[in-house]
Amino acid sequence: MTTFALVGAGPGLGLATARRFGTASHSVALISRNVEHLDALTAELSRDGVPARGFAADVLDPGSLTTALEAASETLGPIEILQYSPVPRADFMKPVLDTRADDLDAPLGFSVKGPVTCVNAVLPGMRALGRGTLLFVNGGSAVRPHPERAGTSIAFAAESAYAQMLHDALAPENIHAAQLIIPGAISPDAEHSSPDALAERLYAMHAERSGFRHFAEPLPD
Repeated sequence: MTTFALVGAGPGLGLATARRFGTASHSVALISRNVEHLDALTAELSRDGVPARGFAADVLDPGSLTTALEAASETLGPIEILQYSPVPRADFMKPVLDTRADDLDAPLGFSVKGPVTCVNAVLPGMRALGRGTLLFVNGGSAVRPHPERAGTSIAFAAESAYAQMLHDALAPENIHAAQLIIPGAISPDAEHSSPDALAERLYAMHAERSGFRHFAEPLPD
């Protein structure tokens, strides 16, 4: 059994994607700073018959991320699918004219150094398997910068560039990198942007392996 590793585990999209990949015969590794959340999520997944374990790590601490992913692989089995979808902090979203150089340290650590750390941790295992999937989830500012959310706009654009380069560089090795853009809010009542609908979309991106960038909804005009 191979492992689906979710960086940024939470009760909405995170739980839905963990359940979707877990019911497709993958073990589930949940990675988050909040140990109480991890305990609650793993308990809920276990009730659904999904084998899951929580691993505490902070995406702004590369060492803790590497340790968590290595522990997940050793405990649950090799990581075949990595999903990077932590929720950015509110203080990343200053207006562009109020943004100073040091305001970008945390957003870039969150959306660039975090993904790079995770990919470097899981690539050896994917190469040994001969297959793998890297899934990146971002908001609409990744492709349409928003002047009131400068930190995430800049950092998401950098993450998008990194993920696009991975898509091109790793395709010959049967490792598929793809990005899902969610332009608006995730809502249980939304047709295409509910947690369950997005989880199904992410699973299809993994299974079908077609193209790099996908949109949950069209970008608003």
